[in-house]
Amino acid sequence: MSGRIAEVHRSGLTFDVLDEGPIEGDVVVLLHGFPERATCWRSVAPLLHERGFRTLAMDQRGYAPRARPPRRRDYRLTELSDDVAALVTAAGAGAPVHVVGHDWGAIVAWALALRQPELVRTLTAVSVPHPTAFLRSMLSSDQVLRSWYMLLFQLPWVPELSARRRGSVFDRSLAHAGMRPEEVARCRAEVIEAGALTGGMNWYRALPFLDRTLIGKHVTVPTTLLWSDGDVALGRKGAELTERYVDGPYRFVALRGVSHWIPTQEPEACAEAILDRIGA
Repeated sequence: MSGRIAEVHRSGLTFDVLDEGPIEGDVVVLLHGFPERATCWRSVAPLLHERGFRTLAMDQRGYAPRARPPRRRDYRLTELSDDVAALVTAAGAGAPVHVVGHDWGAIVAWALALRQPELVRTLTAVSVPHPTAFLRSMLSSDQVLRSWYMLLFQLPWVPELSARRRGSVFDRSLAHAGMRPEEVARCRAEVIEAGALTGGMNWYRALPFLDRTLIGKHVTVPTTLLWSDGDVALGRKGAELTERYVDGPYRFVALRGVSHWIPTQEPEACAEAILDRIGA
């Protein structure tokens, strides 16, 4: 049994980790999205601890202060999923582990399950569908219009400059997406003012380097997709198509009247979906 870990090292980078809950419990890895850090799980994790699970929430590449490489190609999805594989190894928990991801964290979780399924016991993807389902939804729904910001984020420094002051277009866009004022303030403090915004943007800027061998590939591990109908960024079509790309046991859970920010705004429902998938 491994002791607590506070950080993970890989390729000269150091990732900060929140290792909490019963240390002898089965491990649940929690992966944050954009523009948040590991603290976005602060209301979900205790609910998992109550059921005997140990949680590992990592500040991912670009967000952790000592893991912010400068090149956009350093943020390829393969690198991001290998960072999580390093976390699993460092925990010494004995693979496989339960993996949960929200937003970009869900994309990383999908990639890990596709590339290294031996590390993933179960997968709970929050908000974001299977990558191939997402791409197909761009051609068959309004998803391409919902994803307009991805093109904007390709511009160097322009989004960062626009986000500098409080009450900026960036802040207002987060509010439009459903973030509460206190959540916008947390993202400003933990991401913008902490110097992590460029790192987070680089996840989008590395999309041209996407490993195309993942396209069309099926997930084989037990999987749940938790989606909300108030999500302005992700429509229902991709969520509905996801089942076609999961060969293992699959469940689709849709929350009514909930925004994109499920872990912070509906932690009980999020934890319930995770525990139901785990079988706890």
